[in-house]
Amino acid sequence: MAVVLTKSAVDEIKKVKEAQSLGPESRIRVVIVGGGCSGMQYSLGFDQEYDPAADMKYDYDGIEVVVKKEFDLFLDGTEISFVDTPTAKGFAIDNPNFPAGAGCAGCGGH
Repeated sequence: MAVVLTKSAVDEIKKVKEAQSLGPESRIRVVIVGGGCSGMQYSLGFDQEYDPAADMKYDYDGIEVVVKKEFDLFLDGTEISFVDTPTAKGFAIDNPNFPAGAGCAGCGGH
């Protein structure tokens, strides 16, 4: 299983979908948009496209998560949660395969 949504993430996504009047065809797409000295960079967004030949799809309490098959191995075990604290609010992505700061040698990320 590649990407896992926590209950906090599922609850927040449901709130956003309802507030924006998005139907069941709207899925969360997780994309790797880059990597480097600070670790992997990700993009999360709603997407209505799903191609079974190119995408993996996971369901968490009615919320579908779509990932390109080419990213699936890199995202294996990744957990997406929603954080709401006095100092931070938003989605947090924890990828055990590429921890933050585990970039190239010599760049201070070690």
